[in-house]
Amino acid sequence: MAQTQVKRRGSISAEELAINGGPKAISGFEGRGKPKIGIEEFMALAETFGYSAEARRKMRAILEAEADNPSPHLTRYYNPRPSKVDKLEAYARELFGVKYALAVNSGTSALNCAYVACGIGPGDEVIVPAYTFFATAAAVVSSRAIPVIAEIDESLTIDPDDVARKITPRTKAIAPVHMGGNCANMDAIMELARAHKLFVIEDNAQSCGGSYKGRLLGTIGDVGCFSISSFKITGGGEGGMVLTNDEWLYWRAASHHETGGCWRPDRFARERRPGELWCGQNYRMSELEGAVNLVQLRKTKAQAKRYNTNMRRVVGALDEFRNTRLRRSNDPEGDVGYQIALLAKDRQAADLLSAALRAEGLSAWARGSSGARDWHIYSDWEQILERKTQTPEGCPFTCPHYEGPLPPYSVDMCARSVELFDTAVFVSIDQWWTAGDCRAVAGAINKVCGYYG
Repeated sequence: MAQTQVKRRGSISAEELAINGGPKAISGFEGRGKPKIGIEEFMALAETFGYSAEARRKMRAILEAEADNPSPHLTRYYNPRPSKVDKLEAYARELFGVKYALAVNSGTSALNCAYVACGIGPGDEVIVPAYTFFATAAAVVSSRAIPVIAEIDESLTIDPDDVARKITPRTKAIAPVHMGGNCANMDAIMELARAHKLFVIEDNAQSCGGSYKGRLLGTIGDVGCFSISSFKITGGGEGGMVLTNDEWLYWRAASHHETGGCWRPDRFARERRPGELWCGQNYRMSELEGAVNLVQLRKTKAQAKRYNTNMRRVVGALDEFRNTRLRRSNDPEGDVGYQIALLAKDRQAADLLSAALRAEGLSAWARGSSGARDWHIYSDWEQILERKTQTPEGCPFTCPHYEGPLPPYSVDMCARSVELFDTAVFVSIDQWWTAGDCRAVAGAINKVCGYYG
């Protein structure tokens, strides 16, 4: 039970109150529990990392020898230790040369924060490519705006010519996506955006570390969005990042990413200007993800260089083929290059090429004639094509603020993009290959394409 210094009951004089210098009623507690977060949680992480039972036994012995087990605060705010998420944001600002970086819990959250920060909402349109992961378009809908789907060109990134055709008075932003380690044609996109006073929100989930004409991807538009997760070349677990040089866009993104945080210079101050505070979301990154992704981001530069070097080694040794061509690159020196894409003459040829390349020992894949559903191609986005929404009201597709007409959604609205996707044969590049490995890979491609192509 609690140890007490004041035992008698009855009237109490002011002098006896501890606040006035009297003895404390409680000087300590007999009951003492274990830390809320300690060895068991750490061991669970070790098991998740895949360490053997014997390795974990040794770890536990070392940890239990500590006199006081830690109880870390795994949320970035109020952390008594230096925050890993703070360090991640600081490193991102340094690495990408931007003024502001906001860590969030996923690339989709990054996109939603960026769209909302730019004021995209009811009545607005955002132009997205027909070939991208569904999140690029889905985040537009969750921001209560309308996605307009544009064709891709032979770089497998958004076609600026089709973007120009699809700009309307309702267009608020263009969202180019740097797909598969390849960069979009940012000169053309930025020229269109300036001419029409549009925001450019770069989706760089698949090309972290890449560049376009000397500028790092994600730093060219108004906002850059990243996914840094286990599914990407940079990242572990889950995570995302928002980059910008615009202070106002940063504070709006920060307000949206944690509605209860409102982390401004004075957190609890009144709104400094209209549009700073509203009912947002909770997209903050945890210290666990921050710790892992800080280590991952520190690998970005060297990793991108290794991928690009090996991609160019392979491509530089390829022959020219009659019916097969390489995906066009908007900047070969800036592409991350963790895969190359061969464009076959038709879907059946893509089937043959991908199967033959796998038989030669390469990691190769094509949708070809299989018709397999894939969230990376718009024709399978039934949520958008069929205007599916959480509730029967159909927002934002039925929004009275939208002065339409709605885009003519259909599975064949961007037929050229579907054909390019279905005839593309993707061949993985390994950053750790030697020059000899790259020659062997090029030889295998030349062998197969020389026969079929």
